[in-house]
Amino acid sequence: MYNQRFFVSLVVMLWCMASVAQQPASNDENMRYVRVGQKVYHVSNTTDQRAVYKQEGVNAQNCFIVISKKEFRLYVYEKVGRDTVLVAHYPVCYAKYPDNKKRKGDMRTPESTLKNPFTISQIQDASGWRHDFKDGRGNVKAYGNWFMRLVTPGHSGIGIHGSTNNEASIPGRDSEGCIRLRDADIIHLKTNYARVNTRVVIKPCNEGKLPFELKAEQRLGNSYQAPTLGYTLPAGAQFVEQ
Repeated sequence: MYNQRFFVSLVVMLWCMASVAQQPASNDENMRYVRVGQKVYHVSNTTDQRAVYKQEGVNAQNCFIVISKKEFRLYVYEKVGRDTVLVAHYPVCYAKYPDNKKRKGDMRTPESTLKNPFTISQIQDASGWRHDFKDGRGNVKAYGNWFMRLVTPGHSGIGIHGSTNNEASIPGRDSEGCIRLRDADIIHLKTNYARVNTRVVIKPCNEGKLPFELKAEQRLGNSYQAPTLGYTLPAGAQFVEQ
């Protein structure tokens, strides 16, 4: 009887451990809520700006993008011979919920891998595009100058774009599934690095830097700019509890 109880207890314990392991990764421990007017954003408690390490002489055809949900960052890398060079990075906002997209309208950003990346299929002028976020603001401009449409098998309508009327959401989680950059940053990305067919990797929240990323960062030494703790409140904004 004792052995039977022990066996049952062991099975239950292992099942519980497996259930916890299967829970979607999150980065809520370093998040805050910010109100700007009538809109509330879920933001990373960090301050981050665009950093450019190489702009002149970059071959955009050799560039690819890695988006880290964990770090709220979009990295641009360039293949130079046998090396991979970090040329720029930008703070981003992605979807409201941090785990991988499962179906249309689930407020999640799809993920991809280095072996099976997404690609940019179109770069569209989005300067006149509007969207109703159903938050009381109505049909507002929302995409900045450019929408970089991604090929995301199993899902549609996902892209990288600006953040007109939503720049306070960066870095953070607020979109319906797309990746937002600041309006000036989407222009910079399009002008210097992004092209149709550019590969895009979107890493999950629990994935850190890949080996080539660590090497590229180490190569920069003291020039590398890491985000700093503390979200910078926009004018008229305030922290709130949810």
